[in-house]
Amino acid sequence: MSDLLTINVTNLEPQTQNFFFFQEPAKYLGGPEVYSNSLFSESLANSGESGAILTFQVNLQFYAGIQEAHSTPVVGQSSGYTSASRAIDLALKSGPPTNDTTVATVGPLGLSKPANSPGVQDGSFRITTPEFSSPPFYNVGSAVDVNGGIVLSNFVQANPQDNADCEPILKYYVSTGQFTPGNVMNFTQAATKSQLCDFTGGYTVIDVELDKNGDWNITNKT
Repeated sequence: MSDLLTINVTNLEPQTQNFFFFQEPAKYLGGPEVYSNSLFSESLANSGESGAILTFQVNLQFYAGIQEAHSTPVVGQSSGYTSASRAIDLALKSGPPTNDTTVATVGPLGLSKPANSPGVQDGSFRITTPEFSSPPFYNVGSAVDVNGGIVLSNFVQANPQDNADCEPILKYYVSTGQFTPGNVMNFTQAATKSQLCDFTGGYTVIDVELDKNGDWNITNKT
């Protein structure tokens, strides 16, 4: 099985279109407010005129992320600045213990090498935060390795001396428009005008066409 998830986009509309990509927010224990970032954005010319295809690739490796921020998240603005990430495992109900927990530091900002911790929910990883006072604020959550760079995909605002348990979801979306990677977006609003690319069924490649009439066409591949 490939270690990459791939979305190939073809633009059949007559004019050049801008596309951006984002992920379905993870599930966070305790029901805190969850925020989403744009992951990647690029323009794409008409396929017939240019022969161009836009490819978006995400590594299947899961990452825990922490990010320092000046303020609480604001839609349309960068979610933060200095960040750290760690490749991490997900907790499993059965089988050998996994390295599913990382401990954050804020002076300097960082995440420890993951280790096993009891009580992490199945399919989740945990970020343990230290004592701190805000501002600055800290965002913690699920990061992804997208097209060669790690971006905080979705997150919650961290509380001091707390555990944030995060269950990532392998569902991505492609939409028309421009949205700078790393900027906070309204997931619910964006998802209504987007094409879902669902990798939870074991697919590793999904081809997406934006038809000349504005409809989306999709083909799943293993």
